[in-house]
Amino acid sequence: MENKQSQVLNLERVQALETWLKTTNTKLIQVNGQRKYGGPPEVWDGPTPGARCEVFISQIPRDTYEDLLIPLFSSVGPLWEFRLMMNFSGQNRGFAYAKYGSPAVATEAIRLLHGHMLEPGSSLNVHRSTEKRHLCIGDLPVSTKQEELLQVLRVLAEGVERVSLKAGPGIDGVSAIVAFSSHHAASMAKKVLVEAFKKQFALNISIKWQSTVKPNSEEPPPSHKPSKSLLPSPLKAPRHILNTPQPSAQPPHLACPPSAALGFCRAVGGPTTPQQPSPQGSSTSLSSYQGHPVSAAFSSSPVMLLRKLCEATGVGQPHYELYYSHAGHDGFLYFTYKVCIPGVTEAFEGLVMILPGHSANSMLEEVRRAASQEVLQRVYNHQLVY
Repeated sequence: MENKQSQVLNLERVQALETWLKTTNTKLIQVNGQRKYGGPPEVWDGPTPGARCEVFISQIPRDTYEDLLIPLFSSVGPLWEFRLMMNFSGQNRGFAYAKYGSPAVATEAIRLLHGHMLEPGSSLNVHRSTEKRHLCIGDLPVSTKQEELLQVLRVLAEGVERVSLKAGPGIDGVSAIVAFSSHHAASMAKKVLVEAFKKQFALNISIKWQSTVKPNSEEPPPSHKPSKSLLPSPLKAPRHILNTPQPSAQPPHLACPPSAALGFCRAVGGPTTPQQPSPQGSSTSLSSYQGHPVSAAFSSSPVMLLRKLCEATGVGQPHYELYYSHAGHDGFLYFTYKVCIPGVTEAFEGLVMILPGHSANSMLEEVRRAASQEVLQRVYNHQLVY
């Protein structure tokens, strides 16, 4: 009886929500078991929030809705997004997510609203959202190649940033750790990749969330600075190099080679993806990138592509400062990087992770490759937006 009563809607509260939506002209979107406001709302005028800008809210009374929650959490600062988890019954599931424009505002929301009493005997629980961005894909064949898997994942899902392979005792075949641009992108990929690999390549893979080491500082890592400060005006990518549309702005299957890395190299059992011959033999000219997706160029040689980009734009060659940071519990080594380009007023900084290699030189080369790829991605995104 108690369970049935818990599913009965409070019609007075539902009516209050509908009245509030009409009077404030607030728009909510129902998607994937949640009701979403913003992402961003029409009144938003700031940059897209980076890491540590989202808070997790729990212990919400089941008949409490956005008419009370959005004004409450907006009182701390402008909301970029608010997501309330919903049941089919029309009641909420007791938890929600609120995203602000900066980590500082999110910290203030936790300080002010944790323990806030919405009604007698019911106080909110507000903490920093974990915002997981890494998936572990298991049961891949031992012949899987990192670059080819990266291209395939960018065909099948949006927001894929980089891939690292793991193999060894206790691992069947090969596992891949995939980093995404956001928690939302990773969540969407988690929903579709198992079926996509089965349908496209007859491969039965497994997918789970990959735990990562949380930063100790309350400040966001350097790689999440606003994009306007990351790409000073002297470095503008020529259109003949970065001439493809942004992957998220079009269907994912158009963002990478239409062959999907030759059928994932014939389900990772056949020949590798052929390399396009260069007009000058062993060297790669800028014209060889014309008409090809940037993601394909990244996976071939991001260090070389960044060097060519600097030559084409008339700025000096990039200088890398690479420093070991720490070893994560997940087996990855974390490095900070700083890439300075003469003629560009600000350096590019960030944090990348790699798997341990056979030598210090090979690991540093992998760090340089990952840093170059992140710099190129920022140049690419900036070129499209501004």
